[in-house]
Amino acid sequence: MKEIALVAQKRDSGKTAAKLIRTEGLIPGVYYRKGSENINIVVDPADMRHIVYTANTKVVALSIEGVNEPLHCVLKDVTFDPVSDKITHFDLLGIKKDQKLTVQVPLKLVGLSPGVRAGGRLQQTLHKVKVTCFPDDLVEHFDVDLSSLNMGDTFYLRDLKNVERIEFDIQTGTPVCSVTKPRGGTKE
Repeated sequence: MKEIALVAQKRDSGKTAAKLIRTEGLIPGVYYRKGSENINIVVDPADMRHIVYTANTKVVALSIEGVNEPLHCVLKDVTFDPVSDKITHFDLLGIKKDQKLTVQVPLKLVGLSPGVRAGGRLQQTLHKVKVTCFPDDLVEHFDVDLSSLNMGDTFYLRDLKNVERIEFDIQTGTPVCSVTKPRGGTKE
């Protein structure tokens, strides 16, 4: 799993302080971890791009002024302005090697389906899945291999590879994608 470095400064808590930070063009956020005190932080919007605007799950090495070692965390939540679509707030969840965490992991379609080549339509019904695992078992994304999907076949969550130590929040019999016949029939 890739780590992304993020540099932040501590900030005051409260709505007024957060509003002032936003007027300065910065983004307020919170770092929290079970069993420790929350840390209110502020970052530059350019530094958040590689964390927020990606399809992959990333571990963040957070460096905060006054804290000696980087804190390892994942992006838990982000809030956008409804008009300008700028980031207005974010939450980072601290991780410990010996503690399980729950995050959303994207499903990435890879390979070419013989059913699609024969004229079928690929329909993806699941794009992300919530998982619970230890930080060492966390992946950026799950690869959904389409190379064995023929016309009428379905790829289920249970068909994913290397997920023995990962718990899903939904049943493994949930379909991820399928190849269906087009309305007008198939090409010959």
